[in-house]
Amino acid sequence: MFEALVAQAGISPQPSLAEVVRAVHAIPHGRPSEPTAQAVLAEWRGTSSTKHELLSSVVAERWPQAQPRLVHRVYRCTPELARGRFGEKAASAVPENGLWDVHRYLTVAVEGERVTIDVTFPHTPEWDGISSMPVAVGEGSDHEAGPDPNREKRVLEAARCDPAVREPFIAALSA
Repeated sequence: MFEALVAQAGISPQPSLAEVVRAVHAIPHGRPSEPTAQAVLAEWRGTSSTKHELLSSVVAERWPQAQPRLVHRVYRCTPELARGRFGEKAASAVPENGLWDVHRYLTVAVEGERVTIDVTFPHTPEWDGISSMPVAVGEGSDHEAGPDPNREKRVLEAARCDPAVREPFIAALSA
């Protein structure tokens, strides 16, 4: 996965962790045809789930000492939150009373501390290589993913999200 990312992103064959994070961060937000890291590389677009799956795989392959861990945040998105974080188009897809969503981000060990990395949207600030990035979505409850993060995310979505309400919002984020 590492070599494929280096080739696709056009970065140095010996990049730093921060350079790899910046490369994945720069990938445009959008749903790939399949929810996989391989599809992100092939189509050069991804969501919070797929971009962080890709980044986690690359970090585990190249920097296992960073101990990458995927995290799911269950949060309530209101029109105001969507407008401030994602813009008017996304806000217009959120019902007046809001919606529940499940967002994925990554944590890594840097100098003995867990640091949050969220590369979902290219327009958010870049990672400085040391401190935590803000999570792209609002406050919520965090659930560290285990051995099957995609199944775990589906379970959280089934318990909290209404697909009929959530899907137009996700589509608006990707537009």
